[in-house]
Formats: sequence, structure tokens, C-alpha cells
Amino acid sequence: MKKAEAQAEKAVKKAGEGKLSKILNWFKALPQRISKPFKNMFYELKKVTWPSKKKLINYSVIVLLFMLFMGIVIGLLDAGATTLINLLM
Repeated sequence: MKKAEAQAEKAVKKAGEGKLSKILNWFKALPQRISKPFKNMFYELKKVTWPSKKKLINYSVIVLLFMLFMGIVIGLLDAGATTLINLLM
């Protein structure tokens, strides 16, 4: 009887150590799991070909002109729709 109890107690203790071991290993691996995506991100950023200053300015001007054009188009559509609604009422 004592032998069976001792074995059962040993099994429970071993199972508890397994869970504790998993928890401790999880916490030990946490810094590496947090830092790994950042290391990958910096590695990928080194592969990026960045535009020159001249190209960057050209692209920025193109975007600003397109935004101005779209603002005018949307403004005209809004004014036309407002006029149409006022005529119908």
C-alpha cells in the first residue's frame, strides 16, 4: 500500500514538475520570442532600396498635385450635386 502511494505521489510530483518546467521555459524563451520579429524587421529593412532625395521630392510633388486634382474634382461633384438637389426641391 505504501509503495503504491509513493508511486502515485511521485507521479503527481513529476507531472507538477513538467508543468512548472513548461512555464519556466516559456518565460525563459519570452525575450527571444519578443526580439526575433524586430531582428527580422531590421534585416528586411536593410534590403530596401530607398529613393534618392531628388526622386523623393518628385514623388512627393506628384502625390500633392494628384491630391489637389482629386480635391477639385470632388469639390465640383459636390457643388453639382448640391445645385441639382436645390433645383429639385
